[in-house]
Order: sequence, then structure tokens, then C-alpha cells
Amino acid sequence: MSKQILITVAPWEVRAALLERTSLVELHIERRGERGIAGNLYKGRVTRVLPGMQAAFVDIGLEKAAFLHVSDLGGADAVVAALVAEENGAAGDGAAPEVPAPVRAEVVPIQERLSKGDQLLVQVAKEPIGTKGARVTTHASLPGRYLVFTPGAHHVGISRRIEDPAERERLHAICTDARPADGGLIVRTACEGATKREIHQDVRFLSRLWTRIQRIADETAAPALVHADLDLALRIVRDSFTADVERLTIDRAQDHARVLEFVREFMPRLAGRVHLYQGATPLFDQHGIETKISRALERRVWLKSGGYLIFDQTESLTTVDVNTGRYVGKTDQRETMVRTNLEAAEQVVQQLRLRNIGGIIVIDFIDMDDPADRTRVVDVLQNAVRRDRARATVHRISELGLVQMTRKRTRESLEQTLTTPCAHCHGIGRMRSCETLAYAALRSLQREVALHGPAPVTLRMHPDVAAFLLNAGRPALAAAEEFLGCRVTIAADPDCARDQHLVAFDE
Repeated sequence: MSKQILITVAPWEVRAALLERTSLVELHIERRGERGIAGNLYKGRVTRVLPGMQAAFVDIGLEKAAFLHVSDLGGADAVVAALVAEENGAAGDGAAPEVPAPVRAEVVPIQERLSKGDQLLVQVAKEPIGTKGARVTTHASLPGRYLVFTPGAHHVGISRRIEDPAERERLHAICTDARPADGGLIVRTACEGATKREIHQDVRFLSRLWTRIQRIADETAAPALVHADLDLALRIVRDSFTADVERLTIDRAQDHARVLEFVREFMPRLAGRVHLYQGATPLFDQHGIETKISRALERRVWLKSGGYLIFDQTESLTTVDVNTGRYVGKTDQRETMVRTNLEAAEQVVQQLRLRNIGGIIVIDFIDMDDPADRTRVVDVLQNAVRRDRARATVHRISELGLVQMTRKRTRESLEQTLTTPCAHCHGIGRMRSCETLAYAALRSLQREVALHGPAPVTLRMHPDVAAFLLNAGRPALAAAEEFLGCRVTIAADPDCARDQHLVAFDE
């Protein structure tokens, strides 16, 4: 599958798009002054220990204290399994990670391990999302081009996405020989085909980086930033610019030079694929990306067959409803349902990646009676998920056609990044109708007349609501005048909010 990366740089933000064929599958945005903090290391100070939650709050110098759970204080080798699963991405089929399972020790309560005022080095595992502060861990993991270095661990893990047994054996042997005494290594998917020299170079770089981080942490008072991850442009190159990406295009000369220097140092074989875009048309416009971003914010997603998906996001979960729409099939109802579900399975995963939706996801496929059909749909879903870098787990389809899945959430979704709650509906996605607002205004008028006595009165309101009362709602207005015993003048006021009205008695 042909892939390419587009990076557009503006004075106010940097955006990176990953395309598979011509489909936009990932979009990353970093705005000036709002740079993400996932992966950053901080020297923090414990502000509260919560025995009931087995967690602590840690001041790392941000507006909101970070959250540290006791599970993120466990043995260093335990984090290797989680990170290998992270690199495996969609591997949720129950296969064991490529590291020995850590010996399960009795968990020591957090109140016996931490006290208020303690200082410790932590790494941000999840960005602050909504009202929640960042989630942090004491297990540092430093990603390089080919490897992830895990200080304090003692194992070598290999991404399950590297499937060739001979290659796995070769990489394991090289990394076992190169592993530093003070840490473990995880072989990333990008390491497939890397030379021994390239791998050793990555190990040396990561070891020197960890030594530098330790030195800075020792010399720094909490709370303070100790080490920041790469900016978006270089981070995308490090994490996504793999051998199967045919082209990386960036539209600013200065950043092109930085990216090219980075690629020449860490992945010289790919340097010829880095290009500077100098066209008059903006880079994203040239590839139709802006239109695709707009569509990614819509609730309804059309399928090529004529069916469609409906995405509904809440704080706790996301639901996806699959509908046949205009698609009526060519032979029978079963074929229509199955083909729609198969197309939907692919598109759901693509949308989850593009919208960066995490947490619990429930997909309501069209009901299928044949268990073989349900299995086909889940298989397509599983295969699509394997292309996703975020760790995900897919469960079997239920008799009702529901599939439950989880996807790791590490940063805000595209909707949270690009939108704000509606000032009219306050984020619920629905507004009270003009009829409802008009009748609420008449009830308010009734209360005011009861207090002041009947007298000519003016009711000022939003033009849309006023238009309803002066047209379709005129019988209700006339009835209100008769009931209240006074003349009511309706005044359209564009300065009034849609749900606002003002009652003023005429002098």
C-alpha cells in the first residue's frame, strides 16, 4: 500500500498528514504555544497521596497536577510488556508479548511508597484531556529511530509486526549483544532490515540521552521540565517515516533542512524521499486535505456503496452506527447487509485513526444471521486495526451485531482539538426549537404580569423565535393576550441570544 507524509508549517501551527493511497488516515496538529507534552520527562513533587484510589497527584509545573497510579510505580520490567504491546498496536489476539512475563510480586500500597513532598522523575504517558490532568509514570521510555530504551529493565522485546522468524532472530541477537547494563530494549517495527551498525548507533544515542536526563534531574529542583520530546515535524519522521512510505513532503525550507538533516543522521537510506514543496497552491489544498479534515468533523460518514456511518462521542465511549442508506445491493438482502458491514469495518478503523478516537468504542453493525458472515466482518475489522499504530483490542461480535473494542487514548481527539462546545446547545448537539423557546417566553411573561399586574408589554427576543410567534405561533400569542388581559408586542432583537428574552412593560 503506497503511503506518503505531508507536513505543512505555518507561523501559528504545524500539521502533519499521513496518507494511505489517497486516503487521509492520520492528522497531527501542534499549535504554537500548545505543544503536546506526551513523552516529556519532569521532576515532580508529590502534593497528595490518595490511599483510597491508590494514586497520587504530582506537581510537574503545569496548571493541573498530574495523576500517578500505583500501577505506574511497579517494576521496570513490567513496562516492557506494555510497550511491546504498544508497538504491536492492534495485537489484541491474546498472543504473549515477546518478553518474559515479569514475576508477580505483592503490590505495596502507594501510601507506603510515597509521601507528600517526595520528588521523583516522571514521564507523561497521557496528555491532559478535558478537565483531567496528565497521567504520568515513573517508568521512563525513550524512543529512538529503531529502538525504545527502557531504563531499569533487563529484557529485549520485539514488535510482533516483524513477522519473519529469521529477521526476528537476527534482531534479537544484535540487540541482546548491544543492550546496556542499565536498561532494556524494544525493537520497533522500523528496525526491520536495519543494519547492525544502525542499531548500535541508536543504542549509543539513547544511552547518552538517558545519562544526560539523569544528570539534569539531579541538578534540578522540582517541579521542572527535564527533557522534552521532539517537535511534531521530527516526531512524525521518527515514528512514521518507515521504509513503506514512498514520499515525505514539507513546505517550509527551514524545516525541510532540519528534517533532511535528521533523516540523513538516523535513516540515510530514506533521505532521497524527502522533498521540499514550493508550489503556489498550499500543500494541503494541493492534495485535498482541507476538505477531508472538514469531513472528519462531521457526524455522518458516507461509504462508497451508498451506506453510511453515524459517529456519536461521549465522555465515556464512542458509538458507531452502520446503515445501508442508499445501498440496496444487487441480489438479496443478505448480500446488502454483509457488503455494507465489510466496507464499514474498514472505514470505521480509518475514521478512528483520523479522528484519534480512544477509549471504549461500540460498533452497531447491521444484523447478520449467519455466524460465518459475522466472522468475516470481525476478521476485516481485525486486519484493519493492525495498520493502526495505537494499541487496540477488538472483541467478538454479539448476536445483536455489536462489536466492542478499545483504542488507547493518549491525546485529545480531532474533535476536541478543532472544535469547541456550541454556545447555543452547550455541547449537547441539540437546540431547543423556536416553538419551545417561544412558549417558554410566554410562560415568563405570565409570571411577570402576575407580579406587576396587566399592562401593555413588549417581549424582546431572537429574530427566529419572534418570527415563530408572529407567524405559526400567532394563535398562541393571541390566546396569551386574552388570558393575561394585556396587549403584547413582539420585538425581534438580533442582540438577544437564541434562548434569551426580555420583558419590558410599556410606560
